[in-house]
Amino acid sequence: MLVQEVHSSSLIGMKVKAYFELLKFRLSALVAFSCAFGYVLASPQLNWINLMWVFFGGFMLSGASVTVNQIIEKDLDKLMTRTQNRPLPTGRLSVNEALYFSVVCFLIGVVVLYLTTNLLTTSLSILSMVLYSFIYTPLKRVGPIAVFVGAIPGALPPLLGWTAATGSISHEALIIFGIQFIWQFPHFWAIAWVADDDYKKAGFKLLPSGGQRDFNTAIQIVIYTLFLIPLGLLPAKFGITGINSAIVATVCGVLFLAQTFYLLKEGDRNAALRIMFGSFLYLPIVQIAYLMDKIN
Repeated sequence: MLVQEVHSSSLIGMKVKAYFELLKFRLSALVAFSCAFGYVLASPQLNWINLMWVFFGGFMLSGASVTVNQIIEKDLDKLMTRTQNRPLPTGRLSVNEALYFSVVCFLIGVVVLYLTTNLLTTSLSILSMVLYSFIYTPLKRVGPIAVFVGAIPGALPPLLGWTAATGSISHEALIIFGIQFIWQFPHFWAIAWVADDDYKKAGFKLLPSGGQRDFNTAIQIVIYTLFLIPLGLLPAKFGITGINSAIVATVCGVLFLAQTFYLLKEGDRNAALRIMFGSFLYLPIVQIAYLMDKIN
């Protein structure tokens, strides 16, 4: 009897771990943080309870989106080294279990946002999930247009946070959307460069300029990263934040740009890795700087 209880407890623990992996916790937490970031920037007077609901709603909807993505790509994930150990390819969760989980996450996220924010925010969050899960995901095997499409839901979280606080889309909201939108091109393409061999196994075509790891792709990465420098100054220009965060955004943008020039010079995987890690650092550092400027 004791052995059966231990076995049952072990199975439950394995299921919980599999569901946790399905959520892509770090990615969903980053999405939720971006929602909270937009909410704080837009709030004349911060309501911490509403902030937590916005964070939670964004997290659940992100979890639903990435789960649907994994359901659609379950057979492709088996082909790639970086994804073959996910819950669906390994059989630790069935498609039905993942589907039910995504529906529950979606319903919780939508209900939370509808009850605590407004219809605009709820509608945009649903649009974000549709774009990511049902348009961007299949387009990954069509061509680099997928990166453009994927950058839209990827940039919507701070806009969602802004509309949650204000109930409208203003030019300030479009500025913070634009920064995160442009950031995703060097971010996506650096990942695609690093994982190109793996992606080819699944037929993913994400690199620009003919889909090659070459000078033309490196130039595209440089150009989009260059745009981040003037974009990073716009929140201060329009009075959303102050001069301190503008300085931080400029320094981060210049350092990020320097990494892209290194890729232009070397054209190898290690240079792309540096851009990838640089992109992971750039966004949260700049967003935190904006938040600190706003709060102070």
